[in-house]
Amino acid sequence: MEYPGYTEHVFVSEVHQNRRGFEEEEKMDVRNCKGCSRLFNYIGGQPLCPECAKALDLKFDEVRDYVYDHPRAGMQEVAEENDVTIAQIKRWIREERLAFSEDAQVGLECEGCGKMIRTGRFCETCKAKYINDFSSYIKPREEPKMTSIKGQGPQMRFLDRK
Repeated sequence: MEYPGYTEHVFVSEVHQNRRGFEEEEKMDVRNCKGCSRLFNYIGGQPLCPECAKALDLKFDEVRDYVYDHPRAGMQEVAEENDVTIAQIKRWIREERLAFSEDAQVGLECEGCGKMIRTGRFCETCKAKYINDFSSYIKPREEPKMTSIKGQGPQMRFLDRK
């Protein structure tokens, strides 16, 4: 839905002089907060202003303490008792900030194979598979060898770089 005067995000640019007297252009990413719709300087992460981000962190602390005190609580119960959405609880689980006990009837699907997991995005099998796949693309770096100039003896050495 479009609102007059409402923008998703705007790039603001300022020109100022640096320490050496040269003009520099500084770009800022100004966005509307998803929680309160106020403008703020977006740095990264969730598009929340500092006040809403702090409130969300406090809410996370409440949820974490509730899950610790009630290890068999389900996701619906935790959401209702702490006034948060199930989507937010799932986001914290995917970020590995929140984990439920083995006794709880809470689980998410692995994004790789669909197996039920307790926290994160991938099961241990998929994590190992992806680590092996990524490590096959990375080649170990060879150390340069020390060589001397022929006929000069051990006086001067150079690194051979390939």
